Amino acid sequence: MTESVFRETTAEPRTEAVPLSHLSLELGHLYMEDFEAGPERLRSHFARVAHWAAAVGGSVAAETGRRPRISTCFLIDDYFTRFATPREVVPMLLEEAERAGLTVDYLARESGCAEADGAQVAEAVAGRLVESPPPGAYGARPPAGQTGWLANGERSPVVRAPQAMKKAIPWQAPRETAARQHSVFLDVELWSERPGGGKLWSCPFLAAVWQLARLGLLRHEGEAVLTPRPHEGPFPAHWDEMPPLLRLQPRAAPFAAYRTCSVLPNRFLPVEHAVRVILDQTEVDPGALQQVAVRSAGEGVAVPASVADRISYVFYAGQ
Repeated sequence: MTESVFRETTAEPRTEAVPLSHLSLELGHLYMEDFEAGPERLRSHFARVAHWAAAVGGSVAAETGRRPRISTCFLIDDYFTRFATPREVVPMLLEEAERAGLTVDYLARESGCAEADGAQVAEAVAGRLVESPPPGAYGARPPAGQTGWLANGERSPVVRAPQAMKKAIPWQAPRETAARQHSVFLDVELWSERPGGGKLWSCPFLAAVWQLARLGLLRHEGEAVLTPRPHEGPFPAHWDEMPPLLRLQPRAAPFAAYRTCSVLPNRFLPVEHAVRVILDQTEVDPGALQQVAVRSAGEGVAVPASVADRISYVFYAGQ
């Protein structure tokens, strides 16, 4: 007799794999004030980005010892403010990029970092936050999942008025958990409450989700999230009609990559500091991490163990 073994399909969770480039190069963000400033603002931005993009590409080629797979992307803020229409904005953006000798492979909507294809992406990432308790912490403060605030160390204690037979708590300076000699303490707001209810995700938190997507580490119930869709036909008249992530170049290298680099004006520096704090305390999908580790080892590509160390930036002055 033969014996049949039956297993629940849910007992063997599957993590969808995604193709990977060597580098995901972000050519910038677009916010309402940039659009209102006209094509000249984008022209100035892309002219600066072009020089750095060439340098970054050369650096990756030297590191890998081969012709690297590099994909480019651009992020448009349609989450905090809805401005103009894709039909007006996107052709102008692509024209100015081409003028500077740049090609945008992928175009993303920031709202897709909050919700994409019915998946509550930001909420799922928030559920993976694992706070790093500072030495001596005793759990008096509610977790980040309740407060909406995440720090990279120990906050100053609340100074209370002395009660009878008790001494007042003296003021203490905040302390960074991994400080070197002196602390650089940061307390990041992850979300705020909308007037009508629900969460309004912060720019740093959505930017952290964006980085996870670019690193090929974003999953929802094992399925890849923010997967690119090919561009077909004219751009729509409404943002909600445009896919969260659009592939503009049919032969582009894969959207996700082992590492990311973003070329941005230096006004983004505080936001990106907050992104590193968030990523350092996020439990990334282990299946996705394993897939990247196996594939990078097979290609002989060195990938840092820390997710936050897989991202890099070029910040330029101005704008």
